[in-house]
Amino acid sequence: QVQLVESGGGLVQAGGSLRLSCTISGGTFSSYFTAWFRQAQGKEREFVAFIRWEPYYAESVKGRFTISRDAAGNTVYLQMNSLKPEDTGVYYCARAPFQSIAHTAYTYWGQGTQVTVSS
Repeated sequence: QVQLVESGGGLVQAGGSLRLSCTISGGTFSSYFTAWFRQAQGKEREFVAFIRWEPYYAESVKGRFTISRDAAGNTVYLQMNSLKPEDTGVYYCARAPFQSIAHTAYTYWGQGTQVTVSS
């Protein structure tokens, strides 16, 4: 049974930084893509970034966010710099057997962690 647990969210001022972590248990890392999505209140879930071996980013976060993983593949990180109020939302990590920016492609999800960026 694959389980994902996010941590690292919080309240930060605009221009600040946060680092999210997604700890993964079960499954085989190399077989899956791990992604970060976010969902603002009243809006649809939005793709942020994914990684298997190479990272891929949404245009809205490119140059500000960095997705990475540890050598064992048990933890995936999202380093978020130059945060903006529009980055506010619940951030989820998720896994899928193929690359996709559509949340419907992802089978396994964490419970989410809240990120709030104040102006």
